[in-house]
Amino acid sequence: MSAHILDRPVFATLGGRQGHLALRHGGAVRMDPAYGLFAATVDQNPESLAALGELVSDKGTVGLVETFTPPPPPGTEILSSALCLQMVAETVAPAWDVGFDMLVLDDADAAEMLALASLTKPGPFFARTHQLGAFIGVRVDGQLVAMAGERMRPDGYTEASGVCVHPDHRGKGYAARLLREVTAKILARGEKAFLHSYADNATAIGLYESLGYRGRAEVRFTILGAVE
Repeated sequence: MSAHILDRPVFATLGGRQGHLALRHGGAVRMDPAYGLFAATVDQNPESLAALGELVSDKGTVGLVETFTPPPPPGTEILSSALCLQMVAETVAPAWDVGFDMLVLDDADAAEMLALASLTKPGPFFARTHQLGAFIGVRVDGQLVAMAGERMRPDGYTEASGVCVHPDHRGKGYAARLLREVTAKILARGEKAFLHSYADNATAIGLYESLGYRGRAEVRFTILGAVE
């Protein structure tokens, strides 16, 4: 049976439409650290793993998203490993009226986006992560309090990501409505939307299912760092 492109989303992303963000070394590849920490190897051969270890040593911590737990390459150690549910949406829930405006975010909002992500920790977010795709957000009294956007873009798919809400502004429907809008725009382009949730986060998974996402596969998110 042929492997699905989302079985190795990082490898597919950096070998496709976002290849311009890739730093390659032998049989290993990683995203430019200004955009993200995602990395992958061509295969599990010792030479490819050694190349990944050298990328970690040279460019810093990386994150792998695979259907298996990869062995740590030479010179690296596993800093964390979490089971995630990969979910895909081919349809999205109908839009509903809300009492807030959803605004397009761009480079002018970058510092606030990074600050919000650093506070709420929706997933790895760096200085230029917001440039991986379109982002939208909600402002209250001028303050950015919620956002959602796009990240990895393997052929035929776009990942919805960066969904977060300031702790003082939760419970108002911001996350659901923003994610619904991001998903709808992905589908309108003729693509399918996907995302990742920690497998034990039943609340988040329930929200995603209410918007039209369905579980596709369990994947392992492994963060590797250099051995001190």
